[in-house]
Amino acid sequence: MNVHKLMFDLILIHSAFSHTTSDVALVGGGSFPQPGEISLAHNGVLFLDELPEFQRSVLEVMRQPLEDRVITISRAKFTVEYPASFMLISSMNPCPCGYYNHPEKECVCAPGNIQRYLNKISGPLLDRIDIHIEVVPVSYDELSEIKPAESSTNIRDRVIAAREIQSERFKNKEQIYCNAQMSSKMIREHCEIDTAGKALLKKAMEKLGLSARAYDRILKVSRTIADLEGKENIQSYHLAEAIQYRSLDRSGWGN
Repeated sequence: MNVHKLMFDLILIHSAFSHTTSDVALVGGGSFPQPGEISLAHNGVLFLDELPEFQRSVLEVMRQPLEDRVITISRAKFTVEYPASFMLISSMNPCPCGYYNHPEKECVCAPGNIQRYLNKISGPLLDRIDIHIEVVPVSYDELSEIKPAESSTNIRDRVIAAREIQSERFKNKEQIYCNAQMSSKMIREHCEIDTAGKALLKKAMEKLGLSARAYDRILKVSRTIADLEGKENIQSYHLAEAIQYRSLDRSGWGN
């Protein structure tokens, strides 16, 4: 069997559900515990649309499986552990009206509403999400512009090459096969940065008020960016790109 074909087949598995979903439906449970959505998405993608619309209690139960890649359900006489190694992808509007930071339309949200909207998602949960990307509207001129672009075949080849690098890197590590699964100890081993990189990351940490967990996430992402380029060492521009993927950590976002 083609391992790379299997890898891409698995990643296409997805689970999407309503923001009215309960804690039990998400993590599993009941009198006779059954796996929830996060276990059904094991080795696949869990997609949450309109993230702030989910109940806060529902979102908070994802913190443990995002960190440990398993979910533990305890009962009086026994404990059940389900696998939960999934890729979390979520989407949300920038504000309740949807036009905050829009290049053409004006946001009509009342003062403070944007921050209250963002505060529905806790800092500890955001810390566990590696990449935050702000997607701005694309103008007609940009959509209609004809210019050469990298083919999906080339992108796929780069991803496969990066995964092969990671497979080789972790070949002697049990249950570890990609950068996202690195422990803090492994990050120190495989994500060394030079003096310029340390200065850049220190400045970002101080300016954005990043946590220790966000620090580790940035190093993991920068390691992957370097792998995609086939670079052995993490360069400053790899770190700069990874830092840009922490947009929801910006202190002035909703102010």
